[in-house]
Amino acid sequence: MNEESAYREAKNRIRSNLLKFTRQAFAVLPPLDKPRILDIGCGEGIPTLELARLSNGEITGIDIDEKALEELSREADKSGLAERVKALNCSVTDMKFPEESFDIIWSEGSIFTIGFKEGLREWKWLLRRGGFMIVHDEEGNLRKKLKTVKDSGLQLLEYIVLDRDTWWREYYHPLQQLISETLSQSVDKEKIPEAASRDKKEIEWFDSSPGRNSSVYFIMQNT
Repeated sequence: MNEESAYREAKNRIRSNLLKFTRQAFAVLPPLDKPRILDIGCGEGIPTLELARLSNGEITGIDIDEKALEELSREADKSGLAERVKALNCSVTDMKFPEESFDIIWSEGSIFTIGFKEGLREWKWLLRRGGFMIVHDEEGNLRKKLKTVKDSGLQLLEYIVLDRDTWWREYYHPLQQLISETLSQSVDKEKIPEAASRDKKEIEWFDSSPGRNSSVYFIMQNT
């Protein structure tokens, strides 16, 4: 295994620390029989696969990163979930699913690409009536976002806040340790994994932007 692959696997294990909040958000929903779930901006599919484990449904994960989708497909196959998990190369701005195609729409960190208000409005039509939308997004102006939910015609069931301390404890601190270990163990200091360099800059941003380091799961229903 090369350094890039080893780093990616270790980072994914750190990302899995946040799955407890995916489970907490999913637990707000009532029992659903074989729900059709759309995971928007799924990346390598860590939450996607967890949704498959939590439900007995069919999950479609969409993203524009082909390598990430290939990794999702490999992991789904290794986990015995390939029959229920589909990886689709598709942009969040170019989804062509019929109206009311899904029982659940899930989005962890992708709605920023089109904006919170626009995302709720556009994605709502992909939900069946009574379906659920779960969006994990930067907290920002929480009061304004709660009003946006109401104005969009979605009913807020609950929201879950992940504060700065949670992000540091569960993700950024372990990631910082991983980067340090990677740098110390790298055979060629000039060729450290590209992802490690990007993540180092992300941690610097985290340290310099204390007002933007909390996030919220919005759990909503299309009534």
